Amino acid sequence: MKLSKNNRNALISAIVASGTDDLNVMFLAFSLTSMITDLGISKTAGGFASTITNLGMLLGGLLFGVLADKYNTFKVFRWTIIIFSVATALIFFTTDIYYLYVMRFIAGIGVGGEYGVAIAIMAGLVPKEKMGRISSLNGIVGQIGSILSAILAGFIAPLFGWRGLFLCGLFPLLIVLWSYMAVDANQVSDFDAHEAKDVVTGKISDLFASPQLIAQTVALSVMTTVQIAGYFGMMNWLPSIMQAQAGVSVSHSNMWMITTILGMCLGMVTFGQFLDKYGPKIVYTVFLLSSAVSVYLFSFATTEWTLLIGGAIVGFFVNGMFAGYGAMITRLYPHRIRSVANNVILNIGRAIGGFSSLAIGYILERSNVSVVMIFLASLYVLSLIAMLSIKNLSPKLYAQLGNE
Repeated sequence: MKLSKNNRNALISAIVASGTDDLNVMFLAFSLTSMITDLGISKTAGGFASTITNLGMLLGGLLFGVLADKYNTFKVFRWTIIIFSVATALIFFTTDIYYLYVMRFIAGIGVGGEYGVAIAIMAGLVPKEKMGRISSLNGIVGQIGSILSAILAGFIAPLFGWRGLFLCGLFPLLIVLWSYMAVDANQVSDFDAHEAKDVVTGKISDLFASPQLIAQTVALSVMTTVQIAGYFGMMNWLPSIMQAQAGVSVSHSNMWMITTILGMCLGMVTFGQFLDKYGPKIVYTVFLLSSAVSVYLFSFATTEWTLLIGGAIVGFFVNGMFAGYGAMITRLYPHRIRSVANNVILNIGRAIGGFSSLAIGYILERSNVSVVMIFLASLYVLSLIAMLSIKNLSPKLYAQLGNE
């Protein structure tokens, strides 16, 4: 792709920002056990900290998706980063669970807005037939952010406690500062902008404008709900489960998370390449079925090596699919509601899927790890059924959408 310097810097900003919002979100996973002990709360209450973050993401997605389609997309993008960075850092002053909930909700608003707006920026700079690969790169940078979160947790938390870790949430402000120096927001290109000429700015209601669009939007929302439920269920609770029930140390559970994230990165690279080549219907079918099987089989892993290998395999399939949603939604909806579609659909998934942390905490207090894995595996079967119901995902129709 040949991009001007300004557009190249805008693309870099959008991709890197996805890594920083994952960096901030994952601080909770590495702080959850200490947070529960320090604040004297139940596992269910601790799980709700993740759930309320995802509710904030839904609000942010609805709000900033509309604003980005109506105003300057890149300027809106900068504000989303500022919001989640400052709110994350303010968690340092947490004294009770309710203050934590408020700050996580506000941070969620920024993160929820950032994702869809960043995807819209990428889609305006990258040809549709290459969006699968760009989305996979975007997802990989997000996982790098998660790895950095694990590394920071290993160094910062022992010295300054879990509160000190959240001060690192200010790092994304460096991207905002750099973008002000390197990107002219008014000159960021959008080669699909001609599609939106003389058309009224998109609204959320446009996602439900016809029976087919209603079915498509609902099905995609089910898929993203399962995607988020599986991801947050794994990343927020499995390290704690391993520490408590498998006798794994904190340092080894962090190693498991890094191995799992590396598996996710490889899965995203693979998924993005296959998505552009074969289309979503075939690729999602393979990955969703493999996710259901691998998650269930992971409950039988008991040794350190099987946990590490199993985590990488589960990560490969479970989160490899995340790379496809931005590319798929961008092609399934018209330009004028591109930001709205990406933000609304993903953040509905985040809001509902975020309850998986609460549900898993509830299951663990009343049952065992095997029940948790059966619960997660069944979700991927549900996602497969939803995906197969989307008419425009047949290879022939999907290819035509890319050429419109």
